[in-house]
Amino acid sequence: MAFWESKQLSEMSDPEWESLCDGCGLCCLHKLEDVETSEVEFTCIKCRYLNQERRCGVYENRAEFVEDCLNIRDLDPEYYRWLPESCAYRRVHEQRPLPKWHPLVTGSSQLMEEGGYAVGEWAISDSIARPDSDFIIRLVSSDS
Repeated sequence: MAFWESKQLSEMSDPEWESLCDGCGLCCLHKLEDVETSEVEFTCIKCRYLNQERRCGVYENRAEFVEDCLNIRDLDPEYYRWLPESCAYRRVHEQRPLPKWHPLVTGSSQLMEEGGYAVGEWAISDSIARPDSDFIIRLVSSDS
């Protein structure tokens, strides 16, 4: 049995925790929340520090540079709804399996890339655009 199937997030070692991240970059997209329904919508506006390899250029100090950056390890599970439904952290918390394309399942990020489950060239930096309802997108849903 894989560690993510037998452990709670709080029980995972640092290497296990870090390996859950598929590197999709979707958590770095700006989101809008409907105050009446609490529904979270993703926009095509990405954090300016997310580079082309979908890595944070200021990861170690991101909270200093990005006021509302989500530190998932410290995030109250109530706010996991701010993560994409494909996110391994959200799925483990919700006791759902990892997506079939997840790198821990497949051994590479190829299926994630091919399936469109990651930030691509379509994302616009927040250094040149501000997120609003005109930029809401629909993320590709996972099949598992």
